[in-house]
Amino acid sequence: MNRSSKVHRITLTAILMAIILVMSFTPLGYLKAGIVSITFLAIPVVIGGIVLGPLYGGFLGAVFGATSFAQCFGMDAFGTALMGLNPLATFATCLIPRILIGVVAGWLYRLLHRWDHTGVWSAVVTSVVGSLTNTVFFVGMVILFFQNSYFAGSGVWAIILAFFSINIPLEAAVCGLLGGALSKVISRFIVKD
Repeated sequence: MNRSSKVHRITLTAILMAIILVMSFTPLGYLKAGIVSITFLAIPVVIGGIVLGPLYGGFLGAVFGATSFAQCFGMDAFGTALMGLNPLATFATCLIPRILIGVVAGWLYRLLHRWDHTGVWSAVVTSVVGSLTNTVFFVGMVILFFQNSYFAGSGVWAIILAFFSINIPLEAAVCGLLGGALSKVISRFIVKD
């Protein structure tokens, strides 16, 4: 990687990290729908994974995960409830799915781009899969870690229904369109290795 490319990558990482932080603590990042929060924070993480690769994408996912964990201190009803049950499991549930967004996006885009020389459909598909990675792993970890609580006991179907009927279609559509389009635009300004 030449010096100019490295500077561009670090600069874009810093910009995407700033966007994650702004979105995390303003109404831009979360659409509150009752007890669940529909998040659009996967978009900058997916863009980082697509444009910068899985390492940078994973780092941006960790930033998203840290801000998600911060929401569990009274800013998000669901996260606060999980925090009251098991803080360590809540931390893992907030962090791991978010890191996986960037890692999966980084590797999947490189794989799909081999057959899509324009990179358009591979960016859109990668963005949708990145969003799905977040939701599926988050819900899976809630069920895994909190199976003996209300959230995964008698109320598990309510959670699954809420996440999978509201979150998945909206998050995947928005992330697919914005993440796919923006990553293609941004990649034009990054100096390639």
